[in-house]
Amino acid sequence: MSEILVRAEKISRTYTQGNSSVVALASATCQVVSGDRIALIGPSGSGKSTLLYLMGGLDQPTSGVLNWPALGRCESLRPAKIAFVFQMPSLLPPLSVIENVELPLLLNNHSPHLARITAIEMLEQLGLNNLTNKLPEELSAGQAQRVGIARALAIRPQLILADEPTGQLDEHTAKLVLDILLESLKGSSTALVIATHDPKVVERLDTLWFMQYGALKYDYSTLA
Repeated sequence: MSEILVRAEKISRTYTQGNSSVVALASATCQVVSGDRIALIGPSGSGKSTLLYLMGGLDQPTSGVLNWPALGRCESLRPAKIAFVFQMPSLLPPLSVIENVELPLLLNNHSPHLARITAIEMLEQLGLNNLTNKLPEELSAGQAQRVGIARALAIRPQLILADEPTGQLDEHTAKLVLDILLESLKGSSTALVIATHDPKVVERLDTLWFMQYGALKYDYSTLA
């Protein structure tokens, strides 16, 4: 049975810039349930990233109601229940690839031994075992993004929020990264929301959300 992971009711986010206010998100109502595969599209600056960060508990709405019925309190969401994959490289430079992947496991109180074993298994699953001891600066953009996905998957979260994960990649590498992400989640109840401009990403997902000028125009629309 599907569980409601995120429920947002008329949430807005306004930022103050000097003497003026900027509405980044305006009265959005939506929900994410387990197993969802959602593409969030819209022009740059339309509020996609803002909505993702709010859903992931990285930011708080200025108004409205936001909660996580099946996940609990905001303070307990990360890194165990919600994982992020960002557009730009987000690996910690001083840590090796395997140390980056095992970090969320350690933060979630896994033993160092179990964290290392899980990280090794995840890197092998994603075909990255030859990069284990490399530093982020030694990786290509595609490799770094794949390691970021490995880090997100290692903790086995209930929701993955991906902000333009293929935006900085060439077409071939973007397809590879998306293939790896979707294949890794095949048969899983983990929900996935991807903010994207890429039509090839959109056509691979089940549900479409559209944003414009900070407004979520369509709560959902199942793609044919």
